[in-house]
Amino acid sequence: MDYVLHPWQLLLIGLTGWINRSQQEAIEYLRTENQILREVVGKKRIPLNDDQRRRLAIKGKMLGLQRLRELAGIVTPETILRWHRQLVARKWDSSNQRRTSPGRPGVSQEVVDLVLKFARENPTWGYDRIQGALANIGHEISDQTVGNILKDNGIEPAPDRKRSTSWGTFFKAHWETLAAIDFTTTEIWTQHGLVTFFVLVVMQLKSRRIEIAGITPSPDSEWIRQMGRNLTDSQDGFLRKSTHILMDRDTKFSPLSEFLETCTEIETILLPPKSPNCNAHLERFLLSLKSECVDRMIFFGEASLRKALAEFTAHYHTERNHQGLDNKPIDSGNEAGRTTGTIECRERLGGLLRYYRRQAA
Repeated sequence: MDYVLHPWQLLLIGLTGWINRSQQEAIEYLRTENQILREVVGKKRIPLNDDQRRRLAIKGKMLGLQRLRELAGIVTPETILRWHRQLVARKWDSSNQRRTSPGRPGVSQEVVDLVLKFARENPTWGYDRIQGALANIGHEISDQTVGNILKDNGIEPAPDRKRSTSWGTFFKAHWETLAAIDFTTTEIWTQHGLVTFFVLVVMQLKSRRIEIAGITPSPDSEWIRQMGRNLTDSQDGFLRKSTHILMDRDTKFSPLSEFLETCTEIETILLPPKSPNCNAHLERFLLSLKSECVDRMIFFGEASLRKALAEFTAHYHTERNHQGLDNKPIDSGNEAGRTTGTIECRERLGGLLRYYRRQAA
């Protein structure tokens, strides 16, 4: 028996075929568009936001891996399916709904900064001492919390911290009575030819005052000890009010260190090896002495060197401005700051050193 299609069935079949062709043409167009997009973009990564990833993941999951391989253009099918798995995982992730235990409140940054400040400025303070100092200013924390803060910031307990005091802390503690000593050298023409002379220089760090302690071609042990006796004389010794003195590890200083330890109350502070920055003030003076005076002259005999050093010392104390002293001379006298009078130039060492001042009215 032949099956006869009704007209409406024929119409439905024709309509379905037209829709399928239309969909296929749309799909072919999109595939061609994706291919062109791949060619233009190449291997560059296309930035997508979370909403775009979500939409692609949902649609991609519905198509399946095989269909995605045919259609996916801007990302790989595996990437789309991975996004989908992440969406599922987020759906069942309830970590943001967990209640956190109230516990002990955290320590404020202000308290942390104060603990570190007290520990660094007071090397002998232990946990309890720091805790008490905080309580005095209204911060109540336990000594264990103090210890945890110091450990987290790499600061040792008090006994170890005392042995590793920073140079900055040491300078602040002894600034009033701290001195420094060092050698510099220069070449002098003598009857025996060119001879190296050693110049021993001492500085009081706070005032920046310096003393040319001695000049010699051979700084032997006895000469060094005599310089120590001169510098620590109870009447006019340059170091008579000092309690600490910085010096490097040069073996020439060994006799001086022994003399100071046995015959005076001045404590010798040896600088770390190869650390001129730890004695920066005296090093800067020696650089000025060299660049402004010694390296610009030729000396014939020890007397010419002594005269030049005396002139530079006077210039350094009374005429040269110092940045570490508010850009003023060490001994300004009554001349500095005058606004009236004729300006004149004072010269030393044939014009190598100059100082400008106003004449008194």
